[in-house]
Parts: sequence; structure tokens; C-alpha cells
Amino acid sequence: MQQDRTSEWFVPKFGSRNFRISIGILFLPYTSIIISFTVWGSLSGPFSLERLGAICLLYFLALGISAHCLDAVGGKTKPWGILPRKKVGTIGLIALGLACSIGLYYAFLDSPLLIPIGIAEVFLLFAYNLELFGGKFHNNTSVLISWAILPIFAGSAIQTNSISLEAILLCILATFLTYILIITSRKYKELKQSLADSSLTCKKELILKTISFGTVTGTIIFFLLRIFPN
Repeated sequence: MQQDRTSEWFVPKFGSRNFRISIGILFLPYTSIIISFTVWGSLSGPFSLERLGAICLLYFLALGISAHCLDAVGGKTKPWGILPRKKVGTIGLIALGLACSIGLYYAFLDSPLLIPIGIAEVFLLFAYNLELFGGKFHNNTSVLISWAILPIFAGSAIQTNSISLEAILLCILATFLTYILIITSRKYKELKQSLADSSLTCKKELILKTISFGTVTGTIIFFLLRIFPN
């Protein structure tokens, strides 16, 4: 099934079609939310800026680039039209390889808890985006685990090789926000494709923007409060 998502709010309104797809395929607002969750996990206990930057880069490569590239060419739906499968797939695999390299470096350094977290993320990345096992894992539960829970666990693990109580509590908020995002995004996509009531579409778009910008803004404030506690 082929779809066209180039009219959605997170896709640039300027530039060539290839440029707009290249940016749109990254789903930058939603990717920013996932990266924000890794920051939450990192800031839930003692942290170093180096490791904070590393886990953010890891998730940008793994979910921001790799997962979305594989979804674009490997899923049953084609949200960006017919793309060069080999080229986009290769980009996705290279990004995933770089992400795994970062994770393994810190895992073998002093944070082995990253290994089971990474295995779970990689499994869901392929199972969800390529709709393996008959699409059994292509569901909301997989998204909530991969987008909300595991990023916070990874952020905490790379810092202290443990999952703090604060990180677990933050998972509750992250899961709630992600669930609202999933439901609203799905409805928004349906409305855009059906050319339905524009006022309802705008309302859904406003919710998505509020969650995206609100999460990122809240994360920046959280970060500043941890850096400058007084």
C-alpha cells in the first residue's frame, strides 16, 4: 500500500521533493521525543555529559535514521512512495551499525546492562519496521517499549549500569505521552489521507506539536536544572 506523507506538518514545505522526503523520513519531532527520553534516563541519577551525548547520538542513529529507513522500504505500507530500496536500506544498516558500536563500547567499558537493552531494541527495530513474524510485533506495545521504556533504561544504564527508581517512574510519564502520540498521530494521518474536516485535522496537529515541543522544552529545562542546581 503506497501512501504520501509529504504534506504532514513535520515535513519541510520548501526544497525539492527528494529533500523534503529526506528530512520527513526522519520524523524529527518524534525522534526528538525519543532522544528526550534517553536524556531523562541519563539525568535520573549521577551523569556525565560525554555519556549523555553518546546515548543521544546512539538513539538518533538507531531509531531516528535506521528504524525509519527500514520502515520506509521494508514495511507493507510505503509512507514515502517508492524509494530506492537498496540505497535506503543500506543507510539504515550503516546507521544501526554505528549505533551498536557506540553501545558496545560503553557496554564493554563498564555498562554491560546496555547489552540486553540493545538486543531488545534491535529485535524490535527489525520485527516492528519490517513486520517480521507475520506482523506480530507491529503494534502499540512494541512502540511503547522501544520508544518510551527502553530509551530511559538505556539512558540510566549508560551512566550507572543500573535502572534507578527515578528512571522507572519517568517511564510511566514517557509511556503515557507516547501512547497519546501514537493514537493522535494515527488519527491525524488518516485525516490527512482522507482529506477530511480540516478543523479536526488542525486539532490533531496541534496536539502532536504540543507533545513534541512540550517534551523537548521540558527536557531542556530538566537538563538545565541538573547542570545548574542552584
